[in-house]
Amino acid sequence: MNQYNTTIRDYIRPGNHVHLVGIGGVSMRPLGLVLQGMGLLVTGSDMNSSVSTDELIAKGIQVSIGHRAENIEGACCVIRTAAAHNDNPEIAAARAAGIPVFERAQAWGVIMQSYKNAICISGTHGKTTTTSMMTHILMEAEKDPTVMIGGYLPILHAGHRVGHGDTILLESCEYCDSFLNFFPTIAVILNIEADHLDYFKDLQQIEHSFHDFAALATDRILANGDDANTMDALRGLDYISFGMGQHNRIRGVNPSSDWRELDIICDGQLYCHLTLSVLGRHNAMNAIAAAGAAWAMGIPGDVVAKGLVAFRGAERRLEHKGTFNGAEVYDDYAHHPGELAATIEAVRATNPKRLVVAFQPHTYTRTKALFDDFVRELQKPDLLILSEIYAARERNTVGISSQDLQRQIPGSVYCQTLPQVTEYLRSIAQPGDMIITIGAGDIYRAGEALLK
Repeated sequence: MNQYNTTIRDYIRPGNHVHLVGIGGVSMRPLGLVLQGMGLLVTGSDMNSSVSTDELIAKGIQVSIGHRAENIEGACCVIRTAAAHNDNPEIAAARAAGIPVFERAQAWGVIMQSYKNAICISGTHGKTTTTSMMTHILMEAEKDPTVMIGGYLPILHAGHRVGHGDTILLESCEYCDSFLNFFPTIAVILNIEADHLDYFKDLQQIEHSFHDFAALATDRILANGDDANTMDALRGLDYISFGMGQHNRIRGVNPSSDWRELDIICDGQLYCHLTLSVLGRHNAMNAIAAAGAAWAMGIPGDVVAKGLVAFRGAERRLEHKGTFNGAEVYDDYAHHPGELAATIEAVRATNPKRLVVAFQPHTYTRTKALFDDFVRELQKPDLLILSEIYAARERNTVGISSQDLQRQIPGSVYCQTLPQVTEYLRSIAQPGDMIITIGAGDIYRAGEALLK
C-alpha cells in the first residue's frame, strides 16, 4: 500500500489546498489541524455540525455542513474518512474532475515521515489503552507529542493532540490494512487474534498483515513475546519481546494480585516500579508495552512511573459511571471474546457480590464468525442480559440475532431494545452488584439511562 504515499506526498505541501470529507470525525479533525499547522490551506465538510466542527471553525478552517460538489472547489486533493464512499457527492465530483482522492491513513503516513519518532501501537486488543498510557508518558517526558487515539483521553480533553515536538504517536488499526500506510520508527504489537473477518479471510491473513506492518519499522519492533500468534506473525523479523515470561527482554515481574503494582525489568536491569490505577492482567500487559516503548526511546524509568501513575483509564475502558440502588455501574468497550475474557477476569479480581453484564454484540459477521467463543465467555457473569446486535457498517445478510446466543446460554435474558435493557437492570439491581454495560456500539446508553 505504501506506493500510494509517493503520490499523496506530492500534494501535502505548504500552500496547497486540501479538502477533508468527514472532517468532524475522531481521526479527521486532528488530521485537519496538523495539516493546517504544516502550512496547508484546509477546508472540510461533515454531515452534521458538532463540537468538533465548531472547534475547527474557531481555528480558522472553513467547514461546510452537508456534502455538496461545490465544497471541493479549489482543492488540489481530497482526503476522505472511511465512511465516505464513491457515491458521496464530493468524492464523485473530485473523481469526475480528476482531483485525486486519498484515504485518511495515507495522509497520516505522509505526516509521520516529518517526525523523528513515529510510534505506532497496533494489536487486536488494547490499542486505545496503550496509546493513552504512552501519551501520559510522553507528556511527563515533556516531548510535546502529536497524538492520535481512537478514544477520549481526559488529560487531552480529546482523542488527539497537535504538538510541536519531534514525536508522533498513533493508534494503528489493522482493519482494511490501513496501518500499512504508516511509517513507524517504533512499531508495537500487543497481540493478534482473529477479528475483522468481514475483511480478512482468516487468522493467517491477519498475521501476514501484522508481519508487513512490523517490517515497516525503521528503528525497533516491540512485540508480545507471550502471545503465540504474534510470535508466529513476526517470524523472520528482528524484534524485542515484552511480557511476563522469563524469555522476554522487557518483563513485568512481582505483580500484585490485582495487577496494579509491578516491576519492569529491561535487559536484566530494574527499569521502574509501576503503580497503576487500572485493573487486570491485560492492563498490566498494556503498561509493560508502553514502558518498553519508552525504554526504547531512552526515556528514564522514573518518568514512566510518574506518567503511568496519573493514568486513570481511557473513556469506555472499564469506566465507572456511577451507583444505582447500591450497585456500581461500569461501562466497557469490549466487543471480541478475548476482550470479554480480560474484562470479566479483571472485575472478578475485585470480588463483587454479583457480576451483572449487559452485552451488545457488535456486527453480524463478528457474532457469527466467533459465535462459540462468545457463548463460552458470556457464561462467566452471574447474570447476562443480551441486547440486539449493533449493526455498525453492516446489514444482516447472515441471519443472526442475539436470541441465538441467548438460547445457548442458560439463565440469560434477551432484550430487543436498550430501554428494555435499562428497565430490566432497574428491576434487578441490588447492593453489592457490579453492573457492566459491554460493547462497542451504544449499549453505554442503557447504563447512563439507569443512572438518570
